[in-house]
Amino acid sequence: MPEGGLLTTAQTRLDAVIADAIDLMQVESPSADHAAVAQSADAVSALVRRRLGSEPERIVIDGVTHLRWHWGESTRVVIVAHHDTVWPLGTLPRIPAEVRDGILRGPGSVDMKTGIAMAVHALAILKEQDSSALDGVTLLVTGDEEVGSPSSRALIEETAAGASAAFVLEAGGDAGELKTQRKGTSMYRFTVHGLAAHAGLEPDRGVNAVVGLAEVILAVNALHASEPGLSVVPSVISGGTTTNTVPAEAVLDVDVRVTSVASQQRVDEAMRAIAPRVTGASVTVSGGPNRAPLESAMSATLFALAGRVASAEGLEAPVPLHVGGASDGNFTAGIGVPTLDGLGAWGGGAHAESEHAVVAGIPSRVALLAGLVRALTEGGTDV
Repeated sequence: MPEGGLLTTAQTRLDAVIADAIDLMQVESPSADHAAVAQSADAVSALVRRRLGSEPERIVIDGVTHLRWHWGESTRVVIVAHHDTVWPLGTLPRIPAEVRDGILRGPGSVDMKTGIAMAVHALAILKEQDSSALDGVTLLVTGDEEVGSPSSRALIEETAAGASAAFVLEAGGDAGELKTQRKGTSMYRFTVHGLAAHAGLEPDRGVNAVVGLAEVILAVNALHASEPGLSVVPSVISGGTTTNTVPAEAVLDVDVRVTSVASQQRVDEAMRAIAPRVTGASVTVSGGPNRAPLESAMSATLFALAGRVASAEGLEAPVPLHVGGASDGNFTAGIGVPTLDGLGAWGGGAHAESEHAVVAGIPSRVALLAGLVRALTEGGTDV
């Protein structure tokens, strides 16, 4: 393969990548609609069958359809993607899947239907060069990432276990950066228990759960920014029943983002020590750490490899990006698998009406992913 060969080949496939991405977007797949997600899985299966000639394992867990392809006897490289989106059925008439002025729009254009199409073409390029080039590669496409991967987390960890690298097809940064560090996430629910009483006749016989929750909120908020990179955000509250009743219960949901496992553990201990001071009130705390951080150490070797691949293929040098949002890459990093994220399409507006992918950025990303996979399979590069 001459210098720049992967990029040249990827450029010749650009129209096909876009057409395949639009086909995937035409099958809307909101995470909560399992029938729609199953239809989307059919579309992804058809794409891989058409481009790679391979049939998937179709894995349905709690009604959610996930897809997995293994090439070879063991997994050296796992490519992680998802085919569900945040967009409800009926979004397409308002946000059609189309290219206009060099921008690809549509539900899932950057998160991450285009990324799936790009990965399939990257693998197809390698397979066309060498029929055994995919030995050691596993492609996993899950169906519930946008709701926290409740049914696919164990599948992701099982699939990635023992691999030398995990490549995640979440969107790159707005200028195409690779995501080398993601914060870990924790989610908590505080339920304050009080005692109901008539607010006018005998208010002092009650125990006001809302007042107790107010104290909890202040205690939770005091943890925010108490160490570098830590965010602790009281986000949703509810409580009480009627205006003339002392509330017997109040609920608070909290979103926590951390940069290290140690920080996640410290916050967890602090959260569970919070209690209301209202006499007679009590609190139960549910939830906890959801995703461990993807720390930069877990992506360092693969990011360095991306730099070497980019140099060899005549691509722009990759730029690292640290972000607060979590992905399934947190799971693969959490079990000790070197992980590089943000290898999908790049553009902007994920989860927003302005969601889009930059068409000009697609060929270089396809070439980079193909080069990374080839370096780890054909060359046996250690990471």
